[in-house]
Amino acid sequence: MTELCFRFADASERQALEDLQRRASLAYDIYRPALLANPGVIDLPLSQLEEQRVRVAEESGTVQGFSVVLPRGDLCDLDGLFVEPDSWKRGIGRALMEDAFALGRAGGAWMMEVTANPQAEGFYARLGFARSGLVTTAFGIASKMRRSLRQT
Repeated sequence: MTELCFRFADASERQALEDLQRRASLAYDIYRPALLANPGVIDLPLSQLEEQRVRVAEESGTVQGFSVVLPRGDLCDLDGLFVEPDSWKRGIGRALMEDAFALGRAGGAWMMEVTANPQAEGFYARLGFARSGLVTTAFGIASKMRRSLRQT
């Protein structure tokens, strides 16, 4: 893997990032019928782009993934993490998470929360997240997970 560069997304990238999210989400057979029946469920709010809450990871000038970190005082929410399916298993998701942890700490948060779909729960657990409960989403039951931002 060549070096990844991180930057805040621009509002003009909204459609391209939603398309990336759609490709990544459709890669899971379990979600495909619901996503195809409800294409509007994938929505990257313009306000998140304008408020610099969306970070992209680029490799050789091509966006490989993005994350969305929303501040909530001492906590922050990982509201989205998506990597191009052709680039899975290359460390891009982990690199985006390290970037998200740094952003959360810089914003004064000490804890990060994420709603993890069942396919991603192991990924988050390997990064130090622990299940704190279950929540109902548009696509079924998911784990609410938390991680301290003070860990190394």
